[in-house]
Amino acid sequence: MELSDNLPDIYETFIRHDIRIGVILSAMVSKMARKPAYKLEIDFGPFGKLHSSAQITALYTPESLVGKKILAVINLPPLQVAGTRSECLVLGAINPAGEVVLLTPDPEAVAGDPVR
Repeated sequence: MELSDNLPDIYETFIRHDIRIGVILSAMVSKMARKPAYKLEIDFGPFGKLHSSAQITALYTPESLVGKKILAVINLPPLQVAGTRSECLVLGAINPAGEVVLLTPDPEAVAGDPVR
């Protein structure tokens, strides 16, 4: 079986995840987290403001995150993470050192834009 035989299924699985552009409004250290993490408030334009807990402390300070555009999955069930209601999943790549590098869109993308 070749990869191309599975493309319709792969695409259907991908589009079930509602990935949107967001802008981080605030970031603060999550004091209850077992692993270092930030509590984020993210603006998704017409989809409103959502909160997330993200283990992105290795490469980012709270101050450097405010105003940053990111990609996040917004249609997952909310989770309670270290005392924080996490309503979206911020996306990042893992570098060779095991640190999360946020995925960021071009400047032309605006809060709420879908990712396809």
